[in-house]
Amino acid sequence: MKQNTRHIDTDLTIIGSGLAGVAASSFALRRNIRTAQAGNTGALAYTTGYFDLLGSLTGGSGASISDPWEGIRRLRESEPLHPLARIAEDDIRASFEEFITFLAECGITYGKPGDRNLDALTPGGTLKKTLSVPATMQAGVDAFARKAQCIIIDFKGLKGFSSRQIVANLKTDWPQLRHERISFPEIDQAEIYPEVLARALEVPANRAKLAEVVKGLATDAEAIGMPAVFGIHAPDRVMADLQDRIGRPIFEIPTMPPSVPGIRLRELFEQVFPQKGLTLIPQQKVVSTDLQANTIQLDLKDNYGPIHISSRAVILATGRFISGGLEAHMERITEPLFGLPVTQPASRDLWYRHQYMDNLGHDVHRAGIEVDEQFRPLDRDGKVVHHGLFGAGILLAHQDWIRGRCGAGIAVATAYKAVQAALSVLQPAAA
Repeated sequence: MKQNTRHIDTDLTIIGSGLAGVAASSFALRRNIRTAQAGNTGALAYTTGYFDLLGSLTGGSGASISDPWEGIRRLRESEPLHPLARIAEDDIRASFEEFITFLAECGITYGKPGDRNLDALTPGGTLKKTLSVPATMQAGVDAFARKAQCIIIDFKGLKGFSSRQIVANLKTDWPQLRHERISFPEIDQAEIYPEVLARALEVPANRAKLAEVVKGLATDAEAIGMPAVFGIHAPDRVMADLQDRIGRPIFEIPTMPPSVPGIRLRELFEQVFPQKGLTLIPQQKVVSTDLQANTIQLDLKDNYGPIHISSRAVILATGRFISGGLEAHMERITEPLFGLPVTQPASRDLWYRHQYMDNLGHDVHRAGIEVDEQFRPLDRDGKVVHHGLFGAGILLAHQDWIRGRCGAGIAVATAYKAVQAALSVLQPAAA
């Protein structure tokens, strides 16, 4: 049976469901822009939940930096084309503050970004420089900073998280750290998963049972760390209840991906965006585009049939290779959706350096699309491809977000600027 095409007419369409895409959607909603969002599964579920701004300057030793704002000032001198180097400090601060405020309004609280990076714990027992962490993880940052007497707890059968490993790796820097392994109440399985535990802890009776066990182990601890399983929804409330029952500060540590903090963010946006009026087409890729004089036409489909979107502006936030924003072929890298030119090494032989851990990194990681000061993609002649098309996130060229530990910074700040630029295009039509 032939399925009828659904037609969506909107002001702004955001393509991509990773951090840049959802940040752009949040900024658009706060500006009352009529918005649609489409995209295949983003990388949110694979994040730690930490929001990095800039943790390292690439091109040198790769050492961590404590002051990300000074790092960005240095980046403007050494790498002026880096996306963060092209955004004013006030705009970067505003983007983080607005995004974190939006999250708090929706039920997940983050710490207010400061002037210094925080030392946050990783599932491997190392430290990561980041700008802001969820409220459920803040007590761990504080406990490490003062080297408090602390216990890290894990659960029998939980893969990818070892309290013993965390303590072993941090023992030199954190002498008053010890570990314990316990059985998760009412779950007696050889292999268990963080998401299952998180959903179990949304039930008050399960929290009471876990708190009773933990309380008996932690009589001398000033703080208690556990894997990130404090619920999928309303984690602040789950943590507060557990903390009241245990009687001392508790905190989460991210597990290996896919992580509960990332799943929380993904499920939050999928629930909240439609409630706030955004047209959400989740888990679907745009398959074709057509740049017209005053609109951009997009086609895709879902289980109910074909969808045609007519949009005055589009923000392309499709990420890199894993999410399909870039495609690697034998001889070159391409951007498949709009056919945008990709800045890249002259040949595939130059994609990687001989040493995998080379301090200079690998040039393939800096490949991406070029944009102007309004974050509009450029063609091979350096001209704007379309006045209503914008780019955001790690799809942009001249950055190595992994080595720079700046993925969230690029995503949030460039999404903020792209929405601002799109609004300037949309306002005359709205008026």
